[in-house]
Amino acid sequence: MSGTITEDLRRSRNVVIAAFLGWTLDAFDFFILIFTFAAVAKEFGVSVTSITFAITVTLGTRAIGALIFGRLADIYGRKPILMLVIVLYSLFEALSGFAWSFASFLVIRTLFGIAMGGEWGVGSSLAMETIPVRWRGWVSGLLQAGYPTGYLLATLLFGFVYQYVGWRGMFFIGATPALLVFFINSQVEESPAFRKIHTGPQVSLMRVLTGNAKLVIYGVLMMTAFNFFSHGTQDIYPLLYLGKQMKFDHGTLTNIVIVYNIGAILGGIAFGLLSQKIGRRWAIGLACAMSLCAVYSWSHGTSAVTIAIAAFVMQFAVQGAWGVVPAHLNELSPSEIRGVFPGFVYQLGNFIASFNGPIQAGIGASHGGDYGYALMVVASTVAVVLIVLMIFGPERQNVSMAAKSAV
Repeated sequence: MSGTITEDLRRSRNVVIAAFLGWTLDAFDFFILIFTFAAVAKEFGVSVTSITFAITVTLGTRAIGALIFGRLADIYGRKPILMLVIVLYSLFEALSGFAWSFASFLVIRTLFGIAMGGEWGVGSSLAMETIPVRWRGWVSGLLQAGYPTGYLLATLLFGFVYQYVGWRGMFFIGATPALLVFFINSQVEESPAFRKIHTGPQVSLMRVLTGNAKLVIYGVLMMTAFNFFSHGTQDIYPLLYLGKQMKFDHGTLTNIVIVYNIGAILGGIAFGLLSQKIGRRWAIGLACAMSLCAVYSWSHGTSAVTIAIAAFVMQFAVQGAWGVVPAHLNELSPSEIRGVFPGFVYQLGNFIASFNGPIQAGIGASHGGDYGYALMVVASTVAVVLIVLMIFGPERQNVSMAAKSAV
């Protein structure tokens, strides 16, 4: 018996490591672009606002990847498809460094977005279907903390390496996540729940989706708000607010970003743990309320210290809310399409929210370069929307991941 328990813990530990690193390195690759806006714009002779459209195509095409790779994961298993998407997004990240024109850069970033779209849903379903029920809260927070951890790694790369390698070198370094597949291949096992669900007659994707239409609509609305919450507090914050509006130097900007990413990592884990005790919706709502308390100082601070403290609290709250999402979405998902559902509704919400960068940049420019105003409006609005959605939304905390739906 003790040998079986030890083996289960080893399997759970390895899958958590793989899913965490997969999402961390995915985010690392994504945020490299955030720090190279100005250099890429200069290289191709376009405006910074035009370059933010590269974020739009990356976020907008992730839903395609979530559908394609999620469906493949429901057919062939979580493990092989997770390895495939990691190799693909690493490849397209490296190819971004070889772009020869603005058009080619956008095409490559589109392909990167498709590959990136498959990682979160497949990785989170593999983890949530493998680990013990009692782990779900803190593992959910840990997995989502991979996102700000990747942001932090990109920040460190920008702060200490960019001056030596330039923007193209940043993207070349972004190919290193491909090495993770060796660990997954040798140390990670397929989801036990997938093996059980995959036996017997298979239900069609469309039948399950139409049978759960209200849940799908709710999931997309929720994840649209969540994506405006994260990207609306991150994408233009470093360079357009801290750099362009506040005119902080390179070192100060880097330090503030490091501080708030530490807050984001801690927040994800803290609220993930809390959700196991008070429920998923209550934990998300509490985190959103916390963000409203910090939003003004975060977007209208008068000193680097004030802004750093407010940014720490803000991202503790934003990523705290996000820390509940992996468990919440996987628990809501019909078992037969768990490879597709969490990632697809997440990335479809991303698609709807994908114009956040240009929208915020445009609002800031139209208000005389007051990007803090644009940040405050978006962050406050979506925090309130999320609170309302949590009040009226469903919850299936601690549901069995292997039980088939009634559809």
